[in-house]
Amino acid sequence: MACEDPVMIHTSAETKESEAGESYDELGNIAMHYEASINNGKEENKVQEENDGIPTAASRIAKRKMEASADTEPKIVEHRISNLTRPTISSASRTSGAKPVTRRSSTGGLPEKQPIVTKRNNNVDTAAQRTSTSSTETLRKSLPELRTTSVSSANTRTATRGNMVAQNSTPVSANARTPRTPSSSNSNKQESLKKASMRSSMLSNSSNISSPSLESTGSSSSLRRPFSRSSSHSIHSPTLSSEARSSNSRDARLIMLPQVEIKASDGVRLDLRGQKIQSLKSVGLNWSENLEFIYLRDNLLSSLEGFEVLKSVKVLDLSFNNFKGPGFEPLENCKALQQLYLAGNQITSLKSLPELPNMEFLSVAQNKLKSLSMACQPRLQVLAASKNKISTLKGFPYLPVLEHLRVEENPILKMSHLEAASILLVGSTLKKFNDRDLSRDEVALAKRYPPHTALCIRDGWDLCRPEQAADSTFMFLLKQWKEQVPPGYLLKKAFVDHPFEGDACRCHFVFARELAEDGGSDLEMKYQWFIGDRSLSKFIKIDDAFEEKYVPKHDDIGKVLKVECTPIKGDIVYASIYAVSLPVSAGTGVPKVLKIDVRGDLLEGCTIKGYVDVAWCGAMPGKSVSSWLRREWNGSPVVIAGAEEEEYRISSGDVDSCLVYMHTPVTKVGTKGEPQYIITDVVKAAPPSVSNVQIIGDAVEGSILRGSGEYFGGKEGLSTYEWLREEIDTGEYTLVQKGTNKYTLTKEDVARRLVFVYIPVNVEGKEGRSVSVVSQVVKKAPPKVTCVKIMGELKEGSKVTATGIVTGGTEACSRVQWFKTNSSTFESENLAEALSTSKPAKAFRIPLGAVGKYIVAKFTPMNPDGEAGQPIYAISEAAIEMLPPSLNFLSLSGDYVEGEVLTASYGYIGGHEGMSIYNWHFHEGENDSGTLIPEASGHLQYQIPKVAIGRFISFACTPVRSDGICGEQKTCFGQERVRPGSPRLLSLEVTGKAVEGTTLSVEKKYWGGEEGESIYQWFRTRSDGTRDAITGAKTSSYVLSIDDVGFFVAVSCEPTRMDGFRGPVVISEQVGPVVPGHPTCLSLEFSGSLVEGECVTVISSYSGGVKGDCLFEWFKVKGDGRRDKMCTGEHVDLTFSEVGYCLELVYTPVRADGVKGRQRTIRSSPVAPGDPQGLELVVPDGCEGQEVVPETNYFGGKEGVGKYIWFRSKDKLQGSALLELSNTWENVEICGQTLTYTPSLEDVGSYLALYWIPIRSDGKCGKPLVSICESPVLPALPSVSNVSLKKLSVSTYCGEGCYLGGHEGESLFTWYRVYNDGSSFLIEGAHSQMYEACEQDYNCRLLFGYTPVRSDSVVGEIQLSERSEVIFPELPRIEKLSLKGKAIEGEVLTVSEVIPSNENQQLVWDNYKKQVSYRWLFSHETGAEKLFEVCSSQRSCSYKVRFEDIGCILRCECTVTDVFGRSSEPAFVETAVILPGIPKIDKLEIEGRGFHTNLYAVRGIYTGGKEGKSRIQWLRSMLGSPDLISISGETGRMYEANVDDVGYRLVVVYTPVREDGTEGEPVSASTDPIAVEPDVLLEVKQKLEAGSVKFEVLCDKDRPPKLVLGMGNLERRILEVNRKRIKVVKPGSKTSFPTTEIRGSYAPPFHVELFRNDQHRLRIVVDSENEADLMVQTRHLRDVIVLVIRGLAQRFNSTSLNTLLKMEM
Repeated sequence: MACEDPVMIHTSAETKESEAGESYDELGNIAMHYEASINNGKEENKVQEENDGIPTAASRIAKRKMEASADTEPKIVEHRISNLTRPTISSASRTSGAKPVTRRSSTGGLPEKQPIVTKRNNNVDTAAQRTSTSSTETLRKSLPELRTTSVSSANTRTATRGNMVAQNSTPVSANARTPRTPSSSNSNKQESLKKASMRSSMLSNSSNISSPSLESTGSSSSLRRPFSRSSSHSIHSPTLSSEARSSNSRDARLIMLPQVEIKASDGVRLDLRGQKIQSLKSVGLNWSENLEFIYLRDNLLSSLEGFEVLKSVKVLDLSFNNFKGPGFEPLENCKALQQLYLAGNQITSLKSLPELPNMEFLSVAQNKLKSLSMACQPRLQVLAASKNKISTLKGFPYLPVLEHLRVEENPILKMSHLEAASILLVGSTLKKFNDRDLSRDEVALAKRYPPHTALCIRDGWDLCRPEQAADSTFMFLLKQWKEQVPPGYLLKKAFVDHPFEGDACRCHFVFARELAEDGGSDLEMKYQWFIGDRSLSKFIKIDDAFEEKYVPKHDDIGKVLKVECTPIKGDIVYASIYAVSLPVSAGTGVPKVLKIDVRGDLLEGCTIKGYVDVAWCGAMPGKSVSSWLRREWNGSPVVIAGAEEEEYRISSGDVDSCLVYMHTPVTKVGTKGEPQYIITDVVKAAPPSVSNVQIIGDAVEGSILRGSGEYFGGKEGLSTYEWLREEIDTGEYTLVQKGTNKYTLTKEDVARRLVFVYIPVNVEGKEGRSVSVVSQVVKKAPPKVTCVKIMGELKEGSKVTATGIVTGGTEACSRVQWFKTNSSTFESENLAEALSTSKPAKAFRIPLGAVGKYIVAKFTPMNPDGEAGQPIYAISEAAIEMLPPSLNFLSLSGDYVEGEVLTASYGYIGGHEGMSIYNWHFHEGENDSGTLIPEASGHLQYQIPKVAIGRFISFACTPVRSDGICGEQKTCFGQERVRPGSPRLLSLEVTGKAVEGTTLSVEKKYWGGEEGESIYQWFRTRSDGTRDAITGAKTSSYVLSIDDVGFFVAVSCEPTRMDGFRGPVVISEQVGPVVPGHPTCLSLEFSGSLVEGECVTVISSYSGGVKGDCLFEWFKVKGDGRRDKMCTGEHVDLTFSEVGYCLELVYTPVRADGVKGRQRTIRSSPVAPGDPQGLELVVPDGCEGQEVVPETNYFGGKEGVGKYIWFRSKDKLQGSALLELSNTWENVEICGQTLTYTPSLEDVGSYLALYWIPIRSDGKCGKPLVSICESPVLPALPSVSNVSLKKLSVSTYCGEGCYLGGHEGESLFTWYRVYNDGSSFLIEGAHSQMYEACEQDYNCRLLFGYTPVRSDSVVGEIQLSERSEVIFPELPRIEKLSLKGKAIEGEVLTVSEVIPSNENQQLVWDNYKKQVSYRWLFSHETGAEKLFEVCSSQRSCSYKVRFEDIGCILRCECTVTDVFGRSSEPAFVETAVILPGIPKIDKLEIEGRGFHTNLYAVRGIYTGGKEGKSRIQWLRSMLGSPDLISISGETGRMYEANVDDVGYRLVVVYTPVREDGTEGEPVSASTDPIAVEPDVLLEVKQKLEAGSVKFEVLCDKDRPPKLVLGMGNLERRILEVNRKRIKVVKPGSKTSFPTTEIRGSYAPPFHVELFRNDQHRLRIVVDSENEADLMVQTRHLRDVIVLVIRGLAQRFNSTSLNTLLKMEM
């Protein structure tokens, strides 16, 4: 239909809306990959462009706005098409006085300017109208395909009857940001022109049906693709300027007046965007747990109440609402939520946002967040938080898989290296920051920070430069741990070594006493280790890791270790402190020995064991190498053969020697570590003894007996052996031989026993306790066999023979018994298994059971008198070999006919048979390789199937031995091809009911090759048994006819094979007798027009006997498939209730005897509506302010939204004047265009007339009707509404109200004062709309009263406004702040405020001021825009400048608070950049106990900027002497004392140096005189008292200066020291005498030198030519030697060492 009256509506877009589009365009790039997971059908909704029109400026602007709208939407699209109607432009906007409805933009605001209504040119030709009709219809049809989500607005009223449908409206055109108005017209002409144009448009003969309009904002449209070529020649836009067609036209926004219609969704999706919903309860929604996609953006929601039931939601869009937060607790049940959009709200905090386990995308852009503190989100990958007020990273959440982080346009961007801080907080998963790939510089910078930096940032630490981070974070943690450190202690260090896989990692927590003389119990520490990822957000406790060290495992690589230290002092357990390590690095793979020790008694015969503690450093432990070496006192260590285990039994060869245990760790891949060794003391010998004394040999005449025993006790000397013989008469033993352990038995020894006595004697001649043993009674010599052998081939089944030489008389029938054994050496008959019994036969055949084993022959010699000799065992040289597996025969038995069974048989040889392999094959020919039959594999029998016909069958067997060895495969080929079986039927039956009209079928089972065309014949059997063939019934099915009624029916089948061979004929059992069929309807159809008001009949066709009274039932079918019964009979009259529904007729055929047949149903197309008609129109009388509802009566299908025009007439029109109302212009005005109308003041005294055009729901119009009320409109009683008061200034208030009820007269105004207790007081003299507050009104509220009075003096009821806010005086203000003090580290700054000089402020300060508050802030930036952070501990007007403030700018903010609790705007003053002070060191002291073996450290408090390379020098000072002796090379903070420091005070000189090189004054500190360590002191005193001491030392004259201890060729030396001299002696040996290498007195230049880099080494210098480099095993021994030498040489020293040792000589 033609669109004759398009309305052009222009509006100016808001800046915020443009920002929202840009913001969501950025977010769209991040969230793009989420779109594919939900939008599976996006590509199906592409739009076909129209090619028959020219795009106008309006269409181009619409296209650009649609693209902007698509960018502002979250990129989440579903393929489902919503049934919500499109927004349209209400006809109410066409009136001259109507204001277009404004919509809320995406950012929640309203357009800044009201839209301007511009009329089109009335000179429109007919051709243009036709073009407009075509283009508009094309646009209307294409829009539903374009929209994948349709959201309607709630700005206009919904239809009141029937289901809502979309109205067509004219296309909407956009204008430029600043609309152009005609310059040559005045307001009166414009108004008259508007009215005339509007009337002509509304009263045209053809209906003005508008097409769907496009909406530009992203809040109510989710168009994915804009259309580009929509023809619209009928859209004229004379007001479009060149600016509208320029590139700047993208800032224009289309606005429309939509009609709201909401229909049910598809069950998982809800779209209510742009509905101005304030509360979910007010909408009355019934939430469903199945909802997955919810779009509620561009509304007025402020609470999440009601969201608890959404357990299945995946996408939730709450952008651009009024959320402020907190209050996100209802989302706790939304466990399936994946994407959450909260952009464009007023949210200030996310702390109440619960943990959502599946959330992957979160947008909180354009809010008021100050931080990102929230619960852990374990699967969050994208976090968009741009355009907020985020100024800190404190409380940053745990986001283990975050990849994209966006914080653009936040104050925190001023923070230096924000990207590096984000990398530290998130970890390695972060890929993009602010839509950019991570900067390499920032990634490298993040790696330079200490391991615990992320924990400090989360706790509020300010990021600084990496080189300052270690000290700054430690000071930050010290402040946090202030209450956790035990009183009287200072925490000096807290760190963890760099951990490596498999290597011991230690933690270091160093506490120092504040005062050295403090007593009390020592401080104990407990440890607990944790493991976590690099983000330092979540640590897991490591079980059993509670020592000072921990060995990282392989799974710990890349993770971070955290150790908590709990100080314990006495019974008090303090809170834990912690330290964090660097990520665990992979081990070097080279193991190392941490500790080595030997445990056990060093006594001959004892067992000692070596113990090692190895760090494998990431490698797998392998077979480490252990070895024992023997080192004689004057020789080098020698490897002990065979001693390669950790345990070693000391032998006699070790006596008087030292043992060396050496261990070399070796990994599984063979990597060797550095070998380490330990030397034991000298092994002592055991006293001589002997054990296990025995007599070896047979106690048989002629044999040789040998006595033996195991000597123990050093080296054996000339031990004594004795043989004694038993006397038969007396039983005593007499000596028969001495001096040898061998004895030959003679005839005199027969029937007697011998005794062997062993007397042990060592090499020194010491004799031990003797041990004796008694032999068996000596026997006569029995038969004896020698040289027993097994002859023959040692294979399975072979025959072998046992042979031997028999002595001891004549051999008789010697006996042989055979055994088998697993060992190649025969140990005992009990360990062997008998293969035969003992028998005279010497030959034996090897059975299968002996395969793989050795055979043993037991040869027992026999003499003729039956005496048996000692059996001799002979074992085979090799194990019995097994024959290879093989088959000795293979055959097939059975007939080669289909269905027969073939059986395979074979013979196996070659050991124990295992799982031999059986395979059956098909062969097409004798030379064919064959096809495997899988189902027959593994079986010895096979039933021939049908598929084998015409083929050969073979059987293949592969012999397999039990050990898996396979033999050669053999195949047996079938003798002939498989023949098919004779064709026959296994079963034959007829299926189907014996009822007229039923189809009977044949079911059979055929066997005998491939079936061919079997022959069928159907028979009809009479009651007498006569069988007649049914002509033509020769198929496998047959339809029963009327001729078969009363007969039996059967079928015969002759099976036929494919080759034509036939089998025996089989006849089935007969079925019947056949009975007649049921009544049946053959055809059924409607007759008549399916239009409202018409009559529809039915035409049917019957079969099945004589037709009776058939049944007709009519039903109305609804859209959901439900049916409502209408009537019965052969016809039905159609009414409005059937319009749009289908008719369904159920026809039941009935036979004359009453038997009913099967029902038959037909369904019609939907009933069409009749032409629309208005049957009745009545306009009731009206009253001002009361809604007038006309009475209408409509006919013609479903009523649509009709066209209504209300007229106001001074006179009551009758007859033709009323019918020609559109042409009557005098005293007639249009006042409304809706179904109902509420009369206003202008209508009082006038008649109301209604012009109605009935319109069907499909847009078809009927004839118009006109009606007028009987009486003129009456005025309403005077009343007032919306009474309120408005604050114009600090003390001026204005009352307002909306008057209703005729013309207003002199209404009455009153003012009341309301006190805090709720009582009110009328203010005298306040009778106008304006009121000026006075001092009496302070701390009270005002109330405004409005009493309406009509012009005829009729008085209405008074209405009171809401109470005003509490009235307060002017806020106290601070004019400025003054600052005193220097901006230098350590100085004190003082702030004072200056009060304004005006009288009001002086009065407020004097009477109402309560307190003045101060707040100090600091900023690292020096530009125009500085970001300040609060100094939490500074709240007074004075501030002492700290070290952390150097380089910063300080600001002091001052706020004054009055007695009413109000606070003024803060006034502030800023300092210049804080400069560092002069470098200096305070409280310098040396920590450490006063012994010569202790470690000393310098400690002090540095001030004066950042400390640079301060200079430290350690010196010695003799007590009472002012001279200082510099200690070369000692310039560090730590110093380890030695014996050279004994008696001296240690002095340290500390020169503080600032980072820029500025030096301060040097400061010194000293210790008390260094004393000798008590253990050393005691031993030195003892040796000095002896006067002469010997020490065992090692010497290596060729030793390089950097050679490691124990690695050179060291020689043993004896150092002899007495009161007069000293000498170094090389000890003698068996071949040499001791020699003195160095000898001298203590006279100068004699001295002893120490080596600071080697605590085991010392040098004795007698003179320039005699000196010796000596080595000892421990530092303790070295210190004892040096102090003893110096003590004995005291007469040459200036200070007596005895004095230092406090001993008397």
